[in-house]
Amino acid sequence: MLIIYHNPRCRTSRKGLQYLKDKGIAFEEVNYFKRPFSTQELKDIFMKLNIRPEQAVRKQENIYRQELKGKTFTDEEWIQIIMENPALLERPVVVGKYKAVIAQPPERIEELII
Repeated sequence: MLIIYHNPRCRTSRKGLQYLKDKGIAFEEVNYFKRPFSTQELKDIFMKLNIRPEQAVRKQENIYRQELKGKTFTDEEWIQIIMENPALLERPVVVGKYKAVIAQPPERIEELII
């Protein structure tokens, strides 16, 4: 079963959720603003995405532009920053057993079910 880490206020995130529904794919929905990430959960997600945490940061967010832009952080520090500021995470993130994708566009979800 897939897990979609979802922000209901985000149009792109809602498109990913609707894509799963339209395709009839079984999934678990996690609103990570109501149920925050654990450190291990984020580590697992980045491992399955095969990217470093900084690569999944939304650079257009105010907190990034005002406080983080131009600064250097370790992967562990980025994970902590994302945990404290979940709006920074690109979305939606859809996680399968061995792989994950940032579902932009939603069709990227196909990579997990083929």
